[in-house]
Formats: sequence, structure tokens, C-alpha cells
Amino acid sequence: MPAAEDLHGTNKLVDNICRLSPDLLVEACQHILTYLQGQARGVDSAEISDRFQRAGVRLDHEALQNTIRFLLITFRSAGKNNLSGDDLVLRLEEGSNKWSKASLQVLHNLWSEHGALVHAQQQVQAMLSIGQLVDIQWKLGMAVSSDTCRSLNSPYVSLLLKIIEPSGQICQRSFEMTIPQFQNFHKQFKEMAAVMETV
Repeated sequence: MPAAEDLHGTNKLVDNICRLSPDLLVEACQHILTYLQGQARGVDSAEISDRFQRAGVRLDHEALQNTIRFLLITFRSAGKNNLSGDDLVLRLEEGSNKWSKASLQVLHNLWSEHGALVHAQQQVQAMLSIGQLVDIQWKLGMAVSSDTCRSLNSPYVSLLLKIIEPSGQICQRSFEMTIPQFQNFHKQFKEMAAVMETV
């Protein structure tokens, strides 16, 4: 059962969406669906805001961002779960009883038309999604002893990688290598650099 404040927040978002004319809702959703289909680099909230203002719809910046985020998450989730237009409407109605028939009809029609493309794009992204390396830190250390060996005197290289995940979140991965492992790692990096210079 959602908390009362969560339900109030959802109902407020739904009220803001239902204030939009069908044409304006279609236009805002088209921006989002174009992005989710991989045909745009992002959702231009400034353009959507400008369009809303020209149509006489006044939403403060936070309300606009929340509305865009809600629609983005709704469509992304529907794509991930491969929902039909009817299933999407059913889930929206389960989340709030404030939906207008006109808004649900717009969302149903748009999702019926674009849902399969969003789902296909998400499958492609899931197969191809890899992180992007943004930083490498390293240090040379010496293992002097361990619980099983009193006198190791074994050098090692410790690496810390900072990676931007496809979701945009930065994560860190660390690992240690023996000197021969690090030398092999270094050799492979040099080979990759040489190949990249030929491209």
C-alpha cells in the first residue's frame, strides 16, 4: 500500500498531466518517446516548458520536471515489461483514480503506436550497454606478510577504476594484480592504443 504522501504526490502529478490538452500531452509524450526510441539524445524540458507556456499552461520548474520524469519512467517501465496499451492504462488507473479519460486515451494511443519500438530499443541498449571509463588510479604496494605466510615480500599493483554506468551513475571498481599480471595488462593496453591510432 503506498504511503498517503506518495499517493498525494502521484495524484498531484496526474492532475498536472490531466490539465494538458490532448494535443499538448501528445507533443510532450512525443519528445519522451523519441528519446526512448533512441532517436534523440535527451528530452528537452526547456522546449516542452516553452510550448506549455505558449499554450497557457503554467507549471513551475519542479512540477514540469516531475511531470516529464513521471512520463519518462512510465514509458520506460512499460517498455521494460513489454506492456500493451491496455496494460499501461490499467497500471496507471491502479496508481491513481484521478486520470481523465482523454489523458488515458492519449497515452493508450501513443503507447500502442510506439511501445514496440521503445521495447526493441531497450533490448538493444541492454545488450550493448557498457560503462565508460573516466579515471584510473594505481599504486604499487608490497605484501609483507599474511595470515598464512610470515614472509611474503611480494610486490603488487592496486588499481581503482571509475566508470560511468549506462544509467549515468558513477561507480568504482578496485582490484589487485601481481607484477606479471600487471605487465600483461599493460602490454594489452599498449596493443589497444596502437590499434585505436590506426582507426
